[in-house]
Amino acid sequence: MQYWLMKSELDVYNLDHLKADGTEPWDGIRNYEARNMMRDQMKPGDLILYYHSNCKPPHIAGVARVASDPYPDPTQFDSSNHYFDPKSDPNNPRWILVDISYVTTFKETIDRNVLQEDPLLQEMVIFKRNRLSITPVTQQEFERVCEIAGEDSSSFS
Repeated sequence: MQYWLMKSELDVYNLDHLKADGTEPWDGIRNYEARNMMRDQMKPGDLILYYHSNCKPPHIAGVARVASDPYPDPTQFDSSNHYFDPKSDPNNPRWILVDISYVTTFKETIDRNVLQEDPLLQEMVIFKRNRLSITPVTQQEFERVCEIAGEDSSSFS
């Protein structure tokens, strides 16, 4: 099993939206590195720290799970969609996604500065590559975040 941090803007698609939807495609990713992680590394069952960005303070709100194998992002072919890519070929899609499903909401969100101040979390990729919407997380980092949130990370496996 692998662990990830996935960012979504609080006012665009927050964890409450995912909870209401249950499972949703993680569409609209237009960064090759993030696409490659979804395409080549993410597997159904992998766990995700759901991070709300573009808010004050940015924070981790809970846990989600990768719910599908990777497949072509349909928004790349829809000319009416904001994420339409006229250079993407249906026979060789440029953009890939995975579905994610809701797991849990933390009782209290974990602010970014709390994460940065924790000695066990200071090396998280998000602090080095903050512009990426998807970053890998180690098992130890995942477990530590859950511990801070008062959650038993083994209950999600």
